[in-house]
Amino acid sequence: MRLPITYLFVPGDRPERFKRALGSGADVVILDLEDAVHPDRKAEARAGVAEWCHCRPVANKRTLVRINGATTPWFADDLAMLRALHGVGAMVPKAEARDVLTDVLAALGEEPVLVPLIESALGLRAIDMLAGTVGVQRLAFGTLDFALDLGLSEDPRGLLMPASQIALASRCAGLAAPIAGVTAAIHDHDALVNDIAFARSLGFAAKLCIHPRQVPIVRAAFAPSAEELDWARRVVSAVAAGVGAAQVDGRMVDAPVLRRAQSIIERADSSSNQEAQ
Repeated sequence: MRLPITYLFVPGDRPERFKRALGSGADVVILDLEDAVHPDRKAEARAGVAEWCHCRPVANKRTLVRINGATTPWFADDLAMLRALHGVGAMVPKAEARDVLTDVLAALGEEPVLVPLIESALGLRAIDMLAGTVGVQRLAFGTLDFALDLGLSEDPRGLLMPASQIALASRCAGLAAPIAGVTAAIHDHDALVNDIAFARSLGFAAKLCIHPRQVPIVRAAFAPSAEELDWARRVVSAVAAGVGAAQVDGRMVDAPVLRRAQSIIERADSSSNQEAQ
């Protein structure tokens, strides 16, 4: 199964943007009922999201709804909306407890797609339990809220430990590699590319986007570089030749090196297929 790389947020009270978001090239569109919607507009946003999803069931497979948190007065109504929809996944903000995830999973019904957002110290402390909840597809790291919760500075070193724990928990639970948090600087290309490089170095394989212009940049940055792909192909060719112990660039090619090369080629093929669709 081809895994999404780009997840694009759209305010849930801006239905005129939903179609454009789906046409942006993003793998998944997140209709946001939480942070992007003022409290006075929650009911209106929920109704608009429900109407859109009812009228476009084909698009629902590419849609997540970020609901409001379990401690908010809007959580119960958001769950009721999910029960009435079909094929739509959910993103749970400030995920900290398994029982909340199981409540959301029950509302989603068959073949649920659930993405918990790790945004707090309590969520990180419960990471293995959350990752091990049956029905969770992958985890996402809400870096901005996490940094706020812990009072972190803007130094990215503060995110090394939690990001590593999220990636490790995902791997141990057999989940897809996690989703990196947003880059708030919409117009800063270098900041976005640097954030992706940081995320990739820690084992993340997708990213949350807050503007359509970020989508192609994220896709390109997560794809293998020309140099990586060239190296991977030479490794596979050297092994396929089968003449003695294979070496590439003066390094012995053992099983882990071959698997890494094959993984790079698979990522390149997946990226090419996504661009063609």
